[in-house]
Amino acid sequence: MSLWLRSCQRCYLNSVLTPRGFQCVRNRWRGELQSHAAVRRCCSTVHGEVRVRFAPSPTGFLHLGGLRTALYNYIFAKKYGGAFILRLEDTDQSRLVPGAAESIEDMLEWAGIPPDESPRRGGPVGPYLQSQRLDLYSQTAQQLVKSGHAYYCFCSPQRLELLKKEALRSGQTPRYDNRCRHLRADQVQEKLAQGTSHVIRFRLEEGVEPFQDLIFGWNRHEVAQVEGDPVVIKADGFPTYHLANIVDDHYMKISHVLRGSEWLISTSKHLLMYQALGWKPPTFGHLPLLMNKDGSKLSKRQGDIFIQSFQRDGILPEALLDITTNCGSGFNTNRIGRRIAELISEFNPSKITTHSALLDLEKLPEFNRIHLQQRIEDEDQCILLIKDLQEQIQQAYAAEIQEDEVLHEDYIRRVLQLRKGHISSLKELVSPDYSYLWVRPSVSSQQVAALTAEAQHIASLVLKLIEERGEELTVDQLSKDLKTLAKQTKATKYREVMKLLRLTLSGLQQGPSVAEMMVSLGPAEISHRFQKLMLLSETS
Repeated sequence: MSLWLRSCQRCYLNSVLTPRGFQCVRNRWRGELQSHAAVRRCCSTVHGEVRVRFAPSPTGFLHLGGLRTALYNYIFAKKYGGAFILRLEDTDQSRLVPGAAESIEDMLEWAGIPPDESPRRGGPVGPYLQSQRLDLYSQTAQQLVKSGHAYYCFCSPQRLELLKKEALRSGQTPRYDNRCRHLRADQVQEKLAQGTSHVIRFRLEEGVEPFQDLIFGWNRHEVAQVEGDPVVIKADGFPTYHLANIVDDHYMKISHVLRGSEWLISTSKHLLMYQALGWKPPTFGHLPLLMNKDGSKLSKRQGDIFIQSFQRDGILPEALLDITTNCGSGFNTNRIGRRIAELISEFNPSKITTHSALLDLEKLPEFNRIHLQQRIEDEDQCILLIKDLQEQIQQAYAAEIQEDEVLHEDYIRRVLQLRKGHISSLKELVSPDYSYLWVRPSVSSQQVAALTAEAQHIASLVLKLIEERGEELTVDQLSKDLKTLAKQTKATKYREVMKLLRLTLSGLQQGPSVAEMMVSLGPAEISHRFQKLMLLSETS
């Protein structure tokens, strides 16, 4: 770790915390920048009204990478008493996916990180859909044209395609040659009068000022040397991202822009636009990318990274938030089981590193197991789990349920309490492995005979035991009782006795302990199943 970074962290730790953020009280470096090649970080000042935004495009559904960006913005806002805004950047009308806009907000609410202002909730600086703000972008573009910072471009798509092909043929990076920036005013007016199709391009100038990123430190990209002048208003009248995002961030009073590091190289371009418009830019922080555990890019083509898929598979939102922060940085601790309040409490911006976050989804069941256990132990959350499980049981076993008791709240609560820490999702409890909890198993006389000739005797011993114990059944006590019971058989060994009890109770050869199965089912159901074994033994 560099001396600069160590001292920066000390600066943060010695900062004065306020309800609205932290304010540095010392900074040992006031000299000139020495090198832009090395990444140098210093903690920024967070003060005044904090307003951050998550601005996805509804050209697809919310995925893990987007959720993580939204989460860091939400945590930042709540840490410093600010507002979290959802803005939908829907200007690429040709690629919009039906239902995606509504789904994005649905998934944020499901995840427990709802926006304070959004298309659905409204707010003081709406509309929050870019397609409803076209006049604002047009006015801003005209302002840039009048001030000489932008110009009309009449180049046809065919000419632009030829430029691209020629650049690729010569081994160069395709870029616009800025031809139309040199048109005379009378030429421009003539083409406009003729109704010639056109776009508006922003003039990129050299001499970009460096900026300090919250995470990557000092940066500067001489975009004019490597890019042609970018389009800011397309031929259809819609803005491009580069214009729309700075216009909206300005008018929505965004104080901090926390977005993926893929946008870091574009920030100098955006700052040139802020300068041309005479606007004060927000503070930028570019989050390291979320990658697969092998370092490969997290692709939208991976069907399992969409939030709706996790929701459908029974993954808890807390587990998703936990694993996406656990594999990254920016927190004082790095442990499994943190919920949103703890994430906010432990958030420390100076601890966000530039390293990519490597996500190991194979660990997700473990995260889900821990968070499911926490929910079961919380009375209010447990009631919600019971209702959810009731619906799943009815959907899975509606025609097979022989006793309505299995849908009662007390029964399901008992099952959840016994299985907490063992299951990773509620869906497991409606799988065939746990069907015995909801449906009485079918056992054949051949299965029983293969284990012992004393089935009737063993069944009578169990019935006697249950009658003696009454309603108060515990796993520990039953485990001892069953060992004593097995000694009362003549020729059947303990192992076969347990196999017979398990078969009678569940119809399965494996699962939870026999004692736990009995406690789950309760005295009445145990008696019913062993009376059935008695009858089966008599007829055989």
